[in-house]
Amino acid sequence: MTVHIGAKTGDIAETVLLPGDPYRAKWAAETFLDKPRLVNEVRGMLGYTGSYKGRPVTVQGSGMGMPSLSIYVNELIKDYGAQTLIRIGSCGGMQEKVKVRDVILAMTSSTLSTPSRGIFKELNFAPAADWSLLHAAAAVAEAKGVATHVGGIYSSDVFYDERPDLNEQMMRHGILGVEMEAAELYTLAARYGRRALAVLTVSDHLITGEALPSSDRERSFGDMVEIALEAAFA
Repeated sequence: MTVHIGAKTGDIAETVLLPGDPYRAKWAAETFLDKPRLVNEVRGMLGYTGSYKGRPVTVQGSGMGMPSLSIYVNELIKDYGAQTLIRIGSCGGMQEKVKVRDVILAMTSSTLSTPSRGIFKELNFAPAADWSLLHAAAAVAEAKGVATHVGGIYSSDVFYDERPDLNEQMMRHGILGVEMEAAELYTLAARYGRRALAVLTVSDHLITGEALPSSDRERSFGDMVEIALEAAFA
């Protein structure tokens, strides 16, 4: 048990999926895991452990933004021994070739700042995904016929962005999408020698203004969860 996670020793699997929304954690666990059981509800940040094809998996909500994710990932790694951590979340598309409902596999994640910035000082650390997870996820997505893009994303500090000039430069430099957590996840995984990947569903688009209707989200998010689970054990 930690300050933010009420799970007992042994309650957390070595493989952890990290949706930002705790209710998405509940949905993913109940939809894709066998015999999921609630192992955390501290501060309403739900976590469940069950099994996927006989292998233990935890789905733990991580909250919104890098500071929140940093708390949960630090505790999952240092106190519970998590080895493979995969973010499953939504993002905004930033290229015309990236369509709403597509999946993005984040190879790298650019950012203005993360909770780890103070460690690096003047160094611009380049957070990147684990290659084995990235390669496996791409193969799974291709086999499933899911429209998928692999490349760089942007992890923003803010949801209500007032820097259109920065967005323009991101698009100019090929950034596929924007979200708020992956850069810190990749940095912590590098620090502690763990595997990490962000598998993201494009739920809205910064160029077209299109947004995924709520009625369509479950099917699209299901593809993302299956890709994450299959890649974790490939």
